[in-house]
Amino acid sequence: MLRRLVTPTVLTAGITAAVLSAAAAPAAADTQPQLPDTQDVVDELQGDGVYIEPSIDQIPASDEGALEAASAGSDVPVYYVIIPSGNATSEAGVEAFMDPVMAEVGDGVYGVLSGSDRFFVTSPNVEETGAIRETALANGNQNPIDTLVAVPEAVDQVEQSEQAGATSGLVLLALLLVIVAAGGWFVYNSRKKREAEKAKQLQEIKQMATEDVVRLGEDVARLEIDVSKVDDATREDYSRAMDAYDQAKSLLDTIREPEQVRMVTGALEDGRYYMTATRARMNGDPVPERRGPCFFNPQHGPSVEDVVWAPPGGAPRSVTACATCAQAVRTGGQPDVRLVEVDGERRPYYDAGPAYSPYASGYFGMNMMMGMFTGMMMGSMMGSMMGMGMGMGAGDVGAEGDFGGGEDFGGGGDFGDFGGFDF
Repeated sequence: MLRRLVTPTVLTAGITAAVLSAAAAPAAADTQPQLPDTQDVVDELQGDGVYIEPSIDQIPASDEGALEAASAGSDVPVYYVIIPSGNATSEAGVEAFMDPVMAEVGDGVYGVLSGSDRFFVTSPNVEETGAIRETALANGNQNPIDTLVAVPEAVDQVEQSEQAGATSGLVLLALLLVIVAAGGWFVYNSRKKREAEKAKQLQEIKQMATEDVVRLGEDVARLEIDVSKVDDATREDYSRAMDAYDQAKSLLDTIREPEQVRMVTGALEDGRYYMTATRARMNGDPVPERRGPCFFNPQHGPSVEDVVWAPPGGAPRSVTACATCAQAVRTGGQPDVRLVEVDGERRPYYDAGPAYSPYASGYFGMNMMMGMFTGMMMGSMMGSMMGMGMGMGAGDVGAEGDFGGGEDFGGGGDFGDFGGFDF
């Protein structure tokens, strides 16, 4: 930092008149004052830092001494030049006069008084000469010598102001960096949490789908059939059941997102229906109509009737049920509900959280879910769809009563991620 200088409090009052008389004398003679020789100025500045044109001889020795002291005591080189106005009455004129001087003397701040009232600040290496000039004028109280003496202090003040501005800028930059870093950490941490939760849901729902695939495989294995001894319709239904089972197994290995489980359960719904149809044909019974799975446990296969049932604390609604679960509802018993593992707790699949909605949609499709799951999965799902602009293509929702899997029904709609269940 530059050292502040003490400006003399009392300066000779006759300095202004002295400079005026030196500048006015040539004018009275109708001649243009000649600017001093460059080398003369250079020699004086290199000596004591002050050059006063010899024709200006009325400046008191005390004032000249104050300038010399100011030049010598400044941390940044400061030089003073006092000349008659001559051709140096403008900034361009002063620059033209001072450029060769500064080239010889070197870096620093040069205070130039041309005539009695033209004060300039120039420098070969300092940019803020305008600010230094204005500060020196303010500190010098319009007195020429006071203004010159105030140049070192003005340099110091301008430098401090720049440093304060730079410090403020650095503080602001540091604050912005902290904010950006905090925001980045928050985004990263949130993403990691979402990824961890998604991985956990995927593991749980994949385990659930695996159990269903194994259950269908066991059902297929129990049905000992010689396809060469059955009619074409039975053979075709059995082949469809086997194909659906193979498809479900294959899809199970490709699941990377919880939503993809709907493709597996869609194939399982197909397989269970065709297994039921195959058994009916082998027993000589009528092939049952294509109905949706048992609401309480899709592993039970196709439903046989609709029953009115209400979840705990919820509104009654019509749901599909297999014969055993329908009997349990009518007699006030407890149906065999499909339970899943959620955070170490076994819960009904329809009360297991939004990650399990694709599991249900693969089995039941949009039409059935709109009725049976209202107030449970569907209540939250529909609110999310309407609020977030989610939608489904026509191919995702089958016609009412068409509960087939695969290309007929299995997609059922992508129900995405929605809120919890409202019983």
